[in-house]
Amino acid sequence: MSEKIEERDRKEDMHLIPIYIMGKEYAVPSTATILKAFEYSGYKMLLGCGCRGGICGACATVYRTEGDYRIKVGLACQTVVEEGMFLTQIPFFPANKAVYDLEKLKPTVNTILRYYPEIARCVSCNSCGKICPQDIKVMEYVNAALRGDIKKAAELSFECIMCGLCASRCPAEIVQYHIGVLARRLYARHIVPEAPDLPLRVKEIAEGAFEEEFESLTGASEEKLIQLYKDRDIEPV
Repeated sequence: MSEKIEERDRKEDMHLIPIYIMGKEYAVPSTATILKAFEYSGYKMLLGCGCRGGICGACATVYRTEGDYRIKVGLACQTVVEEGMFLTQIPFFPANKAVYDLEKLKPTVNTILRYYPEIARCVSCNSCGKICPQDIKVMEYVNAALRGDIKKAAELSFECIMCGLCASRCPAEIVQYHIGVLARRLYARHIVPEAPDLPLRVKEIAEGAFEEEFESLTGASEEKLIQLYKDRDIEPV
């Protein structure tokens, strides 16, 4: 069987459903993710598209399903289309972000409250945790930050991919993911002891210990780089 005939048969067997992208109707495969439905409909994804595996948080999408009054959110690479879905993408969530000098900050609850005072409005509804595509305990790390437990806030928020979906659901208008970033920065800079090998490595870099190796890599061909990658040492799992 030729490739063209196989492709035709696959399309004939494909169950297409109607969805609406930016208000325009398209017929897409019922098993497609929102991201694949965009591309199936002819959209070239340059923005709002990154890793395609639920890791980078770039493809946050707002949608509504037919017969449901609620506005829903999800990652386009993870969410499967539904018949009659109305959707649009948000390249980033337009949340307020504090500006600060990390070197001048102290790892205390007062620091968190100074730059994100809205954290005190948290009602512990857990809407943020329920919507998180990474199943992060968002409400718990926000409460930890409010108590001044910077270490716990940093650890619980460590896997955050900054998609902004938690903030989109928060009735208190808290920017949870930016609070998590501040907690991790405070923890890393002011609480965790400095690695003993770090000053030595910085000194070696400043003295040019790796310049020759760096130049050999930047001057290598693509084939050479691919081979070096394949031959690299991999730590056992």
